[in-house]
Amino acid sequence: MMRIAILAAAALVFAGCSNTRITNLTPSQQPRNDTGIYPVEVELTSNQQSMQHHTINPTVVVGDKTYPMRRTLKTQYRWEAAIPVARTQNEVTYHFKFDYSYNRFGAPGRDSKLSSPYQLRIE
Repeated sequence: MMRIAILAAAALVFAGCSNTRITNLTPSQQPRNDTGIYPVEVELTSNQQSMQHHTINPTVVVGDKTYPMRRTLKTQYRWEAAIPVARTQNEVTYHFKFDYSYNRFGAPGRDSKLSSPYQLRIE
């Protein structure tokens, strides 16, 4: 019984150790422009020490299409991309996906983090 209690306590401690937050920095509405291309920006904050930060590969997902993101100048954990919005659309739903490698025993592991969906309104 004591062994189970120790294992449960250890599991709770380790479960609370890793915290990753995805912050959408994109305004929820933007004025319609002639190009139909709109910028989106995101920040990833994580205290997951096993994450290999140099392997982070962010994308923005709109419907079934993915668009690569590039690191924002002079920042470490912010990325930006441009997404197309058709003239016939007044709103688009998107989310961010971060693929990365992390350290583990043996070969590095692969994982992903997904943001919740966001709405961009075009006025």
